[in-house]
Amino acid sequence: MENSIIQKYNVPGPRYTSYPTVPYWEEDSFTTEQWKETMLRAFNDSNTTEGISLYIHLPFCESMCTFCGCNKRITRRHEVEEPYIAAVLKEWKLYCDLLPERPRIKELHLGGGTPTFFSPENLDWLINGILEHAEKAPNYEFSFEGHPNNTTRVQLQKLYDLGFRRVSFGVQDYNERVQIAINRIQPFHNVAKVTFWAKEIGYTSISHDLVFGLPFQTMANITDTIEKTKSLNPDRISFYSYAHVPWIKGNGQRGFDESNLPKDEEKRFLYEEGKNLLAKKEFHEIGMDHFALETDSMHEAFKTGRLHRNFMGYSASKTQLMIGLGVSSISDSWYSFAQNEKNIEAYYRRIEKNELPIFRGHLLTDEDLIIRKHILNLMCCFETSWESEELYFDEIPDILINLHEMENDGLLEIREKSIIVTEKGKAFVRNICMAFDLRLKRKAPGTKLFSMTI
Repeated sequence: MENSIIQKYNVPGPRYTSYPTVPYWEEDSFTTEQWKETMLRAFNDSNTTEGISLYIHLPFCESMCTFCGCNKRITRRHEVEEPYIAAVLKEWKLYCDLLPERPRIKELHLGGGTPTFFSPENLDWLINGILEHAEKAPNYEFSFEGHPNNTTRVQLQKLYDLGFRRVSFGVQDYNERVQIAINRIQPFHNVAKVTFWAKEIGYTSISHDLVFGLPFQTMANITDTIEKTKSLNPDRISFYSYAHVPWIKGNGQRGFDESNLPKDEEKRFLYEEGKNLLAKKEFHEIGMDHFALETDSMHEAFKTGRLHRNFMGYSASKTQLMIGLGVSSISDSWYSFAQNEKNIEAYYRRIEKNELPIFRGHLLTDEDLIIRKHILNLMCCFETSWESEELYFDEIPDILINLHEMENDGLLEIREKSIIVTEKGKAFVRNICMAFDLRLKRKAPGTKLFSMTI
């Protein structure tokens, strides 16, 4: 890809797990009571049809990975498990007491942190505690993130017995120098072991998460990592750009010098060549940074237009209501967002007072809802349209004028009432979404907020 194109579009930009993005939430006009109202509205609209989603944040890790931007608490003291699960289950009970009927869970995801920090017995306690007040919806999908170094066969079997069929293993890169720099020493043997265990137990969708743009990373590293990954034949691969945001995450991302990071065209080369290699290995691109075999449910969802994106990432189905449990979790009623306390001690204090531990949120305006749909279309389908009157808004002509340069650069096609992202443009879908982001346009950030788009 031309270096001039890369340099032109390599700017700070959101990843659009939500719209509006968190820095543009109108927190001053948001209240927990308003969140409850929209949550109940979404529940009543969807519980008997599609069900709801649950995201549970399990924040503990035994060591700090310096590439990680997640909310986590580093500790080797496993006695933290029980009080945390007790608090999460109490939070869930607070929600269930608000609901007019038993919720039907369509999706449940355990994220972190390191979910496999928790013992099989405590994972059993957590999931059975959730299901004590809920039903599983038809065709439910339970998933979790596993650390290859500490995921045991007993944990995999326990979660499978509880209904989990999807697992994502964090791989990043197999090169030892890169692993030392990001403090994630993880031999190929460990990843192979947990992958084979998961296959033997019966998991139907196994994903490996790879990262490009890490310190000291070269194309030879990327090639070796993808070759090793293919030898294990996962169903899906996430191939993420490393988001270097030390101004947000503090010292956690300063375990190496910034001069050690591949930049601009060097970093984009890692992505383009890695993407080409994945295609040769029969992994098809589905949404931003995600690839899947034709046999995986994510691929089918992409082909049929059912792929969805939210704070849990991409999923093969959509629910209107997603409730986030645990420290820093974000909930989504479609009409509003609500985020829990980010500090564990503050989270515990709120739970002890029988309060939903929400500390900020945003009520979506009518304009937000329209823009959100366009950004979801672009992120999930690589196209969007305003054929339908409810998806038209007054700024579309101005947006199209701004998109003409991207069209001239071959990144998209502008049609009468739609735009289509080209194959070349898929790598710049974040930039294309930014053209629709009216809040970003009206108030450009005065400080660093987002990672670079490339």
